[in-house]
Amino acid sequence: MQIRVTENGPYRVTGAVPLATQTIGTDDAGTSREWLAGAPVETPGDNYSLCRCGHSNKKPFCDGTHAKIGFDGTEVATRATYLAQATEQDGPEVTLTDAQQLCAFARFCDADGQVWNLVEQPGAQAAAATTQQSQDCPSGRLVASNLAERTALEPELPKSIALVEDPAQGVSGPLWVRGGIQVTAADGADYEVRNRVTLCRCGASRNKPFCDGSHAAIGFTDAPG
Repeated sequence: MQIRVTENGPYRVTGAVPLATQTIGTDDAGTSREWLAGAPVETPGDNYSLCRCGHSNKKPFCDGTHAKIGFDGTEVATRATYLAQATEQDGPEVTLTDAQQLCAFARFCDADGQVWNLVEQPGAQAAAATTQQSQDCPSGRLVASNLAERTALEPELPKSIALVEDPAQGVSGPLWVRGGIQVTAADGADYEVRNRVTLCRCGASRNKPFCDGSHAAIGFTDAPG
């Protein structure tokens, strides 16, 4: 399974990667609390192309619109590893690493007083909340680790791509690449394989090919056009 970024074009997905919707579920206060799994999305075959410019009339699939609009999909994201990008915050129970530039604006980290405060609190309940909020972060910006062994506490995710929907914000979010699928740049270089990454599909990210939350700022939706 592989996702290849093409120059100013779509993501070429090979290896029969499953595709489905994942919706951010919120509580009555609008706080992100859970992921709601949607039905599988039928793909045109084992290999398919996903829109990267945000303007396809066949979203999530590419229809060639990127060429008509002169889409600039230049990749600017660092090729550095996650740990090289991240800061580290030790709490009494767990360690939290944070690569802020990878934020995809899913907002699970805001619950219960924010994860950066929770990690500083003693007790199993705070540690569990810190871990859960970190695991719910689709981009992998946040990672909770065992304090003593520095072992990442990662969720088990199937190799798949999820189309993120964010009804609380009224927008469609990024492509959530799950389970450790290789993402390869247009120049052939491989990005670090991670359990969780989010790829921009609105075309507006300033950290291409990764999402930076710009879909919320521009009001991107998965509707045609």
